[in-house]
Order: sequence, then structure tokens, then C-alpha cells
Amino acid sequence: MAIYKRGDTYWYEFQFNGERIQQSAQTGNKDAARQIESAHRVRLAKGEAGIVEKPPAKTFKEFAPEFLKAIETLCKDKPRTIAFYNERMRRLLDFPELVKCRLDKIDEELIEKLKHQRTRQISRLRKALSVASINRELATLRRLLRLAQEWKLIDRVPRIRLFRGEENRDFVLNYQHEEWYLHMAPDPLKDIAMVMLDTGMRPGEACALEWSHVRLQPAAGSKFGYVHIPGGKSKNAKRNLSLTARLAAMLGARRKSHQGDSFVFPGESGGAFLVSSLDHQHAEFCALVGVFPHFVIHSLRHTMLTRLGESGADAFTIMKIAGHSSVTVSQRYVHPSPESLERAFERLDAMNSSARGEVVIPAKVPTGQNGRVVEMASKSKRIKHVGA
Repeated sequence: MAIYKRGDTYWYEFQFNGERIQQSAQTGNKDAARQIESAHRVRLAKGEAGIVEKPPAKTFKEFAPEFLKAIETLCKDKPRTIAFYNERMRRLLDFPELVKCRLDKIDEELIEKLKHQRTRQISRLRKALSVASINRELATLRRLLRLAQEWKLIDRVPRIRLFRGEENRDFVLNYQHEEWYLHMAPDPLKDIAMVMLDTGMRPGEACALEWSHVRLQPAAGSKFGYVHIPGGKSKNAKRNLSLTARLAAMLGARRKSHQGDSFVFPGESGGAFLVSSLDHQHAEFCALVGVFPHFVIHSLRHTMLTRLGESGADAFTIMKIAGHSSVTVSQRYVHPSPESLERAFERLDAMNSSARGEVVIPAKVPTGQNGRVVEMASKSKRIKHVGA
């Protein structure tokens, strides 16, 4: 090994596998130059042994645009989901320690610091941030890190614990309040509310409903008309939903009064009525009458699905009607009572008895000399063995 100086800079020179290596250490410190020369030797040895060093992991700020680009590709037909992740990423980028941190250095301690800061911040409404808002940011961070792991940029994803106490939108409208709401609510809120209460549509699906997807008359062999949902939030969003009698009557009357419109609920600009406008109209109405503090527009869908479960529908049927991504989501609406469980056994027993036919068990089964049961063949479905 040779360390020598040229001008103000040290150089090093050595032989590796018969090859002369000569390079500037780019420093005027002799000890530092020796360390740089040693590091170069180690890199060459690792390469000879087939050991490839990983480049330094990207910082959170550097990886954020790549994550959002991946989200745009994965959710290209879900603009609201893309907007959701863009907004959550904007909030995460407000945390300086996270922004400058390399992905492989993001650990549980840094995540706890993020959670601590967010719980002490005030929203634009001058209120503490809700648990739900913070949890959505944490979930976004978790998805970003899992994508980085999938792309082999990091080896592990730190454990991210969400806050407990998140409020679920579990308000259910009773029938008396439903009648009052549909009588008092302004248009188009009341008609969209009826659509959601009778079909379980999502607010966005109801607002975007087009007349070309409405069939007021039953198809051949059907009892009810239906509306077609061409797609949406989940892979199961594409579905047909039957029309109740009152919903068919409302849509029939609405079609007569809105001839020429392509959307069932047209907005002011000629497109579909906006979900944000629906939320605003609902919130204004509830604030005006001063009731139902936990009643949000999504509660109408939740009410319908809850009633569906109470009526005895199974989780798979609810999944098809609701357009849920999996049956796990639908199971929350199914609460079997002891009576329904007993009726299930009763139906099973009736089906089994019908399929098996009449079976009379003999008092004594004949056996052969070797003790084995003598085979009793019968081609008839109705088997009857008479006494011993």
C-alpha cells in the first residue's frame, strides 16, 4: 500500500488481482486517506466474493412522489382514492423529522413522535384532530413502507399501532325518524336518501346514477325493476340492485319531471350532483332541525345494510348487495338470534329428511358367520328393514 501526496491532496496506490489501482483520496488528511484506501480495498473484495452493496435508502421525501405515482396506477379508476392519498401525504410531509429520514431508518420511535405531534395539533376548525384523521395518516405511512419493502428498498416495516377509540359511523335511522326525514328534507337530498335507504348504495353511486342504468320494468322472470351500478370503490362494486315499489314510483315520477337529463340527480353544471354538495345539504338540514348529531349521509347506507341483516340475509348476500370488497366487511351486519340458529337446524333437518326418504332402522342387524355385517342391498330410495 502506498499513500503519497500530490499538491494538497493525498493519493493511494495498490495492486489487486494483478491490476494496479491508483486513485485520489480527495483529502489533505493522511489518516483519512488511509481509511478511504482501506474502504476501497473492502469494496473490491466484496465484489470479488459476489457481495453487492445496497445503495443508501431514499428519504421519505424522495420516495413520496414514487408512492403517489404507484397509487395513481393502482387506483386509476378511483379518483377519490387518489385524492385521499395525496391529501394524507401532504399532511405527513409537514413532519420535518419524517421528511428527511431515510426509509430504512423510520422506526417505532419516530412513529411515536409523529403520533405525539399530531395529537397536539389543532385543525382548521380549531378542534383537536380526530382519531380517525390521525389513523388514516398512519395507515398511509404503513402502505408506503410496505410498498418500499415490496420493491426491496427496505428489509422490514416497523410496527404502526393505530389509535383506539375511533368513532364508527354506526348510527341507524329508525322507521319513525326515516318517515320524518323523507318528509322534511329538501330535494334532491330526500330522493337520494330514499335510493340509499332502499338499495344500500354508496353516496357516490347514488349521485352518479344515470337513467341509462335504470330499469323500472322487471326483466323477464323477475319481480322487480333494477338499477345497474357499473363499477366503483371495490372489485365487487359492479352489481344490479332491485327496486322497491316506493323507489320505482319515485324514479318514475322523477323521470317525467327531468326529461332530457342523463343523470337521475343532475348538478348545476350539467354533470352529476356532487357528493360534497349532498354532504353539505344533509349537514345543513340536520343543523337546522337540531337533531341526530351522529347522523351522517353514510348512515343511510348503514341503516339499509343493518336492516338487511336483521331481516335474515346472510353475509354473502349482503356482500353482493353492498358491493363490499370481502365478506369480512359484511359480517358486521349479521347478528344471528337463537331463534334464527334453531330455524337453520330445522331447515337442515327438513332438507336431509326429504333427500334421504323414509328410513326405518332394524331392531337387529343380521351378521355373517365371521361377525361382519351382511350387506343389505336395495336399489330403492325408500329402505325399510323389518324387525329381528
